[in-house]
Amino acid sequence: MDGVSSRETAELHPAPATYVGATEGPESTDYPVINNFQDAKYICVMESVKLWTIAGPIAFNILCNYGINSFTNIFVGHIGDLELSAVAISLSVIANFTFGFLFGMASALETLCGQAFGAGQIEMLGVYMQRSWIILAATCFFLLPLYIYSEPLLKLLGQEKEIAELAGKFSIQIIPQMFSLAVNFPTQKFLQAQSDVAILAWLGFAALFVHTGILYLFIRVFGWGTTGAAAAYNISAWGISLAQCVYVVGWCKDGWKGLSWLAFKDIWAFVRLSIASAVMLCLEIWYFMTIIVLTGHLENPVIAVGSLSICMNINGWESMLFIGINAAISVRVSNELGSGHPRATKYSVIITCIESLIIGIFFAILIIATKDHFAVIFTSSKEMQTAVSKLAFLLGITMILNSVQPVISGVAVGGGWQALVAYINLFCYYIIGLPLGFLLGYKTYLRVEGIWIGMIFGTFLQTLILVYILYKTNWTKEVEEATERMKIWTGQDMEESEKMGT
Repeated sequence: MDGVSSRETAELHPAPATYVGATEGPESTDYPVINNFQDAKYICVMESVKLWTIAGPIAFNILCNYGINSFTNIFVGHIGDLELSAVAISLSVIANFTFGFLFGMASALETLCGQAFGAGQIEMLGVYMQRSWIILAATCFFLLPLYIYSEPLLKLLGQEKEIAELAGKFSIQIIPQMFSLAVNFPTQKFLQAQSDVAILAWLGFAALFVHTGILYLFIRVFGWGTTGAAAAYNISAWGISLAQCVYVVGWCKDGWKGLSWLAFKDIWAFVRLSIASAVMLCLEIWYFMTIIVLTGHLENPVIAVGSLSICMNINGWESMLFIGINAAISVRVSNELGSGHPRATKYSVIITCIESLIIGIFFAILIIATKDHFAVIFTSSKEMQTAVSKLAFLLGITMILNSVQPVISGVAVGGGWQALVAYINLFCYYIIGLPLGFLLGYKTYLRVEGIWIGMIFGTFLQTLILVYILYKTNWTKEVEEATERMKIWTGQDMEESEKMGT
């Protein structure tokens, strides 16, 4: 599996304490082969510390960003029901779509920046970040019609006229926030690749605190209504983006060497990788959004959609944690591949999968144990509580699957496999999962449970395929491919060709 000879194994088998770690520099050695329990324990502890040092701050930052959306809805909710519905739809449909697409495109940086950092080519991180700024900013212009024509689009989707009109107005007002993401995401990935993530947690917390104050000022004091909410949303978004840029320019001297024309080099190849990353992520996001749409067409949709929404809300909070783990394992894999450490890459993946699975099982047991009670947090309706209780077992299974699947997606990003995973997602989710869910939901007595079972089967199939791919992966070959990729992106292959020609 490792692709390393017995002689190399002996040479790479120092005492565990001598291992420095890939992120400490290219001189560090690979992990030794695990021969006994003590070796396994030592490496497990070391990997866990590295993983959670990255995952913890990222997860906290994501929770703070989630809080910015929530507090915006809360303040608008005190203006009126119409305003709340309109802003909620604008943020959950229009803004979430662009958020997911741009976030996915920026994930290409996790592959390239992480591998460059692991290879000791830190000066290239700033170039890659600038290249991503250019691509994401251009993408924002292509996404503009979605905001400008959001009113007729929402009407086409069946929204009431008054809600669609106000949501359309609000969507146009938050266009500046979309452009802030073109700066925010690449800068964020730049810092993640170097495991410099504590600043992200502090900025997220500060932004949430400031955003709440601005909302109060604009809505309660000035009385600007939804326009004030949009202004606060834009200010907070650009505040985070600019603060990250200031930190990069002022404190990241190794990775940031100033603006460079190299940002325009091989930009089309970078675009292809970015689009593959975006498609991979969006296919997952849209898949789980579709279950709500399908459920809305069943009999008694109020109870069906309501009970499912409660379950998805619970699952969403768990997902915040695993998004952090997803980013962390992506950084670990790309760093180790860039450093030329196949064994460290393999062990990092195994340990992260095991720990994530344990977390998922814990949450699943907790949900099933409290299946008759946890819905009280969301509703006082006995009928709704009963409906949620019936779905608790499926929620538990989903939580277990969703604990492993983000880890494997993170490995895919770290290894540069985005296009492959995008094809797998398309097959498992949309050719298998959705049709099966439709058949079970509409053609049997299972209804909402049937739709969810079909979706779960698609996720389970995807997870099985990706686990098999991981099992068959030759990490030594992946290291070689990462090395070749770095030569291409840094121009070393051209330099070598010129030398050979002379």
